[in-house]
Amino acid sequence: MEGIDGKVVAVTGASSGIGEATALLLARRGARLVLGARRTDRLAELVRRIEEAGGTAVHARTDVTRRADLHGLVDLARERFGRLDVLVGNAGIGPISPLDELRVDDWDRMVDVNIKGVLHGIGAALPVFRAQGGGHFVTVASTAAFRIVPTMAVYAATKFAVRALCEGLRQEAGDSLRVTTVSPGVVATEFGDGVTSPGAKALVGDMRDRFSIPPEAVARAIAFAVERPADVDVNEVVVRPTAQS
Repeated sequence: MEGIDGKVVAVTGASSGIGEATALLLARRGARLVLGARRTDRLAELVRRIEEAGGTAVHARTDVTRRADLHGLVDLARERFGRLDVLVGNAGIGPISPLDELRVDDWDRMVDVNIKGVLHGIGAALPVFRAQGGGHFVTVASTAAFRIVPTMAVYAATKFAVRALCEGLRQEAGDSLRVTTVSPGVVATEFGDGVTSPGAKALVGDMRDRFSIPPEAVARAIAFAVERPADVDVNEVVVRPTAQS
């Protein structure tokens, strides 16, 4: 399949930010959406908006730290639409802090969501893609996967791991699967809401206020990769504000 129209696309972390923007854009371009996140009230509202605009979407509560939830999301795609063409692994958290603050629970959560969540998605979708003879993994990483700055050591480590996982997957994928990593810079989302360190929270808010791009900019990059012909694999896309160093 080429383009976006008619493709079945599952999106994790779809209740806000980049995931929400991606769902809305792909729906407008004819994709059939399977939306996953923990906040089901927001998912239901997003499905309503998509359907009112003439699109097609279903949703399921999805906590990416739970392996069964990812399998359930993939199963829902197959039950409702007969297949799954694209898995957009967007769910991620960033409770950044200086290491000296020893916010070990936050470290554990980032590893569980940002790394294990990606692995659970791969584990659920890869056998389905193999059986179908095709499929596309699109995973949202971060520019933190390229440049480490103070307060972001653990977060950056998880995003370095995501890039490594996706590159390894790409090399093993063969000629029937596509693998894309999209790394956003500072985006105007709820990213800072989960930061528990007061100093780091202020830093994130300042960056967002001084320079950020809308989540729709990242959604367009995801759509660009998805709509390429089946024999074209866009492996890495970096999308950041022009003012970001």
